[in-house]
Amino acid sequence: MYALVEILGKQYKAVEGEAILVDHLDLEAGSTYEVEKVLALVDGENVKFGTPYVEGAKVTATVGEMKKGEKIKVYKFHRRKGYRRTQGHREQYTEITISRIEG
Repeated sequence: MYALVEILGKQYKAVEGEAILVDHLDLEAGSTYEVEKVLALVDGENVKFGTPYVEGAKVTATVGEMKKGEKIKVYKFHRRKGYRRTQGHREQYTEITISRIEG
């Protein structure tokens, strides 16, 4: 059984017992997080799609540790002008573990 959920405007596939990386959530590690924006529920051959969300469905997750994504380097360059700029960026993520899917 799995569910398609929307968290902070992005869609994720939530499977019970698995961990997923989502955009940074301002929550403490170990707390619970409930997602009520469930787009679809799939249980074998039994499938429910929402318009836009499935009524009465929710996904409960446990918040894990905060992680950083890979380093992205931004390099700007104008030829023959002596202009060179380097900037780096690492996106912040939160790891959540799906504990229960209701619906």
